[in-house]
Amino acid sequence: MEKIWLKSYPEGVPAEIDITQYRSVTHILEEAFRKFSDRNAYVCMDKFLTYGELDRLSAAMGAWLQSKGLKQGARVAIMLPNVLQYPVAMAAILRAGYTVVNVNPLYTPRELQHQLNDSGAEAIIVLENFATTVQQVVASTKVKHVIVGSMGDLLGGLKGMLVNFVVRKVKKMVPAYSLPKAISFKQVLAEGARLKLKPVKQGHDDIAFLQYTGGTTGVSKGAVLLHRNVVANVLQNEAWLQLPPQQEQRVFVCALPLYHIYSLTISGFMGMRLGGMNLLIPNPRDIPGFVKELAKYKVSVFPAVNTLYNALLNNPDFAKLDFSSYKICNGGGMAVQQAVADRWLKLTGTPIIEGYGLSETSPVATANRVDIKEFTGTIGLPIPSTEIQILDDDGNPLPYGQAGEIAIRGPQVMAGYWQRDDETAKCMTADGFFKTGDVGIMDERGYTRIVDRKKDMILVSGFNVYPNEIEGVVAAHPGVLEVACIGVPDKNSGEAVKLFVVRKDPNLTADQLQDYCKHELTAYKKPKYIEFRDELPKTNVGKILRRQLRDEKQAA
Repeated sequence: MEKIWLKSYPEGVPAEIDITQYRSVTHILEEAFRKFSDRNAYVCMDKFLTYGELDRLSAAMGAWLQSKGLKQGARVAIMLPNVLQYPVAMAAILRAGYTVVNVNPLYTPRELQHQLNDSGAEAIIVLENFATTVQQVVASTKVKHVIVGSMGDLLGGLKGMLVNFVVRKVKKMVPAYSLPKAISFKQVLAEGARLKLKPVKQGHDDIAFLQYTGGTTGVSKGAVLLHRNVVANVLQNEAWLQLPPQQEQRVFVCALPLYHIYSLTISGFMGMRLGGMNLLIPNPRDIPGFVKELAKYKVSVFPAVNTLYNALLNNPDFAKLDFSSYKICNGGGMAVQQAVADRWLKLTGTPIIEGYGLSETSPVATANRVDIKEFTGTIGLPIPSTEIQILDDDGNPLPYGQAGEIAIRGPQVMAGYWQRDDETAKCMTADGFFKTGDVGIMDERGYTRIVDRKKDMILVSGFNVYPNEIEGVVAAHPGVLEVACIGVPDKNSGEAVKLFVVRKDPNLTADQLQDYCKHELTAYKKPKYIEFRDELPKTNVGKILRRQLRDEKQAA
C-alpha cells in the first residue's frame, strides 16, 4: 500500500515515531515530574498544582491503593469532572500498576452499574456531587473501596472550606447519599503519605485504560488501551504539531472532560510531556464563567468540539479577549462546521485544525497540517505511523475518490474490546485495520473527507443523503444556533430528512428555513420536516446525539 499522504506532510514531520523511548504512560508522567517539578502542572479555580505536588500526592494515593491488596492490573474507576483530584487519581492508579476505568460523572445508575460490572472495577474515586449514584449500585458490583472527594479538597484551607460550603449549602449541588464504608479523598492522601509507593514493572502490553465508548452505536463497550497505544498517540501528536520551543510555559485549555480520551491525550498527557500547564474547566457549559477563566491566562493550545467553539463565538465577552497567544486550536469529537470555523478564524486569527479519531484509536488518527491558513473541510492526513484505507462493503480497498468505510492501522489502535471477542472480530480486519463505521473519501493527496456514519446515512428515493452535509449548510444560516439532521420514515420516498433546530434568531420560521434550504440543497436533500427546540441532546463532550433524536421519533 502506497502511503501517498506522506508527500503532503509538512517539512520536519517524520513518517514514523519511535515508541520504544518510553516503557509506559507512567514513564512519561514520572519523567515530567522530575523535569518540571517546580512548574505548575494544573490550575483549577485559581489553585495551582505543581508537577512536584502532583508527584507527591499521586504517590501517596497510589501507595494507599497498593496497601489494600489490589493485584497488578486491577481496574479502578474515576468518576470525576475536571477538578484537581482527577490528575492525582489518574497518575496514582497508573503508578500503582492498575488500570484506569474512566466514568462519566453524569451517568445514570443503570449506566454506572453496567460499566462497573463490565470492567470488574474493585475501587472507585468519585466526587461527592455524584456519590448518590454510586450508592444506588455499589452493592451490585465488585467495588470494595469507595473514595469520595469534595470540590474544595485540594484548594487549600479557608478557600476549600468556602467552596465546599457554597457547593453543598448555597448551590445545593450535593444530593444526600449514604456510603458508610467510604473514605474521604483527603484521608486517603493522609494515610498514603505514611506509606511508600512500591515500584511496578510495566510494559507496552499492560492495560492502561478501559475507555468506554459513548454507547452511540449500542451497548457501551470498553476499548482496551494498552500503555503503548497511549504512549504512541502522545508522541504522534507531538510530532505532528511541531510546537517550537518557547520561553513562556504553554497553557493548554482543558475544557473537555479528562475522562474523555481526546482531552486526556491532547491536553493531559501531551501537556505534561511538554511541561505545559492545563487550565481545568469543571463546567464548560457555564460559558460566561469559562470566558472569565480564559481571560486570566495566555492560552497556547485549545482543543474543543464544534458546539463549544460555537457557544464561545456567541458570547459577547469572548470577543473581547486577547487571542495573540493562541497557537493551536484542535477540532475533534464531531464534524467542525464551515460556518463555525470561518467565524472562529475571523475573530481569533487562528484556524481550527480539524482532526479525526475515536476512543478505539487513543484517539487521534488523522489531522490537518498546523500551517493551514483556513478551514479545509477535511479531517486531514494520517498522522505518523498511521495508515488509512477506504473499504467497500466486502472489506476490499477502494480507489481514491470513492466513498467507503474508513479503516485505521497504527500503534495507537486498541487491543480490542474488553471481554468482547465477538465485537472485536467484527471491527478488526485480518491485517490489523480497525473498521470505524465512518464513511469517508480519500483524495490523491491523502486527505480524507468524512461523509458520515454508516448508520446515520439517510436513503431518500434511492439517493444517499448524509446528515453532516445538511447540518453544515443549515448551520451557516445566520438565524440558526445548532442543528441536527436525521432520517424519518416516509411512505413516498422511504425516508425523509428531518431537522431539529435551536434558533439564534427567535423570529426564524420553518418556512424561512425551508426557502433557504431550497437554494442551497438539491431537491432530495431538502428537509421535509423542521422542529424547533430549546436545546439538543448531547454527549458529555458536546457531540449531538442523533441516535437519541431517532429513538424519540420511533417511540412517538
